[in-house]
Amino acid sequence: MTSSIREIAAAARQASVVAAQLDGETKRRVLEAIADEVEKQADHLKAENARDLEAAAANGLSGAPLERLALSDKTLAGMVGSLREVAGQADPVGEITEMKRRPNGLLVGRMQIPLGVIGVIYESRPNVTTDAAALCLKAGNAVILRGGSEAIHSNRALGETMANVFSRFGLPEAIVSVVPTADRESVSEMLKLDEFIDLIIPRGGESLIRFVAENSRIPVIKHYKGVCHVYIDAEADPKLATDIVVNAKAQRPGVCNAAETLLIHHDAIEECLLPIAVALVNAGVEMRVCPRTREALAARNFPQTKIRAAKVEDYGAEFLDLILAVKVVDSFEQAIEHIRAHGSDHTESIVTNNHRTAMRFIREINSSVVVVNASTRFADGQQLGLGAEIGISTTKLHSYGPMGAEELTTRKFVVLGDGQIRQ
Repeated sequence: MTSSIREIAAAARQASVVAAQLDGETKRRVLEAIADEVEKQADHLKAENARDLEAAAANGLSGAPLERLALSDKTLAGMVGSLREVAGQADPVGEITEMKRRPNGLLVGRMQIPLGVIGVIYESRPNVTTDAAALCLKAGNAVILRGGSEAIHSNRALGETMANVFSRFGLPEAIVSVVPTADRESVSEMLKLDEFIDLIIPRGGESLIRFVAENSRIPVIKHYKGVCHVYIDAEADPKLATDIVVNAKAQRPGVCNAAETLLIHHDAIEECLLPIAVALVNAGVEMRVCPRTREALAARNFPQTKIRAAKVEDYGAEFLDLILAVKVVDSFEQAIEHIRAHGSDHTESIVTNNHRTAMRFIREINSSVVVVNASTRFADGQQLGLGAEIGISTTKLHSYGPMGAEELTTRKFVVLGDGQIRQ
């Protein structure tokens, strides 16, 4: 197993040289061809995915994790759409910017270049396989994809589909490598191969990401969890607030950009709290509330059986379920303090009609995505115009927030002279 992973990484390093030299038009054509092939192979891909779903259900997987694993028609259409969108983007590699002339006559600029070889370690979500492959190729990188055991048949089938396209174009199949085993030792070994791999991006639960971060010799882009807040300001529109909160929590609760805590200014209780609570219950959401929220709802004849008392640990929890912690705050400053104490630097949203308050929120919240009068669910690479995302970084080096193709590059200095020597 050790030699197998090492061989995959060594081949990826060689393939990365080829990937880095591909021109924008070739990358576009390859990605379009992969999209075509995924469409053609849809029945085969769904059949292989069915094997994974059957095994996962037999092992007790259910709910949101099983949903993330499924290759539905909608999921496949989304994968194809992302491939085509990334294909159509401008090539992020090779541009020289910031060219400036120094006093000695030298021209100094910066050129965008690939990172090299990227290792992606992820759970469930077969769509990550094509999203990561597309973004890495677009940025001129080779990628090693190590999916979870629950998606082994789906990922192998997607890997074979992409390999066939690379072969048709006369390109190394190792530009995109799907690790063909679910052996956990492959992850540990992969994290030691710093001579071949330039960056590791883990996608999955907090335990996986902490394991990778603690055991990797290679730089890691970290995203431990998504504890996202929606803050209802004193000057919020009640209908807007209700629609945003319900969408942020209930539209797809098992993902990292779903809201986990609702903060509501005490001056917004009168107009906003009851309609929000009614809409949440109608959407099947369990509310875990602070004493002031419970008291306010009781005064408005809201059934107490529909709510539970929040525990201290509920504020800061990533439920990934139809559960929402709710707390009343006395001021904007208290909301900011709560978010700073319990957030995870992922996404925070404010609902307000006060422009000055909105701008303060943007300035004072340092999470990777800050939203005004919209759902936290827009913290997504595809929704933000990246075509897809390879992950969401909640650490500021070297990227912050959803990562697209451009975030998978770096810059080198380019120095143009006409004989200068240093004195």
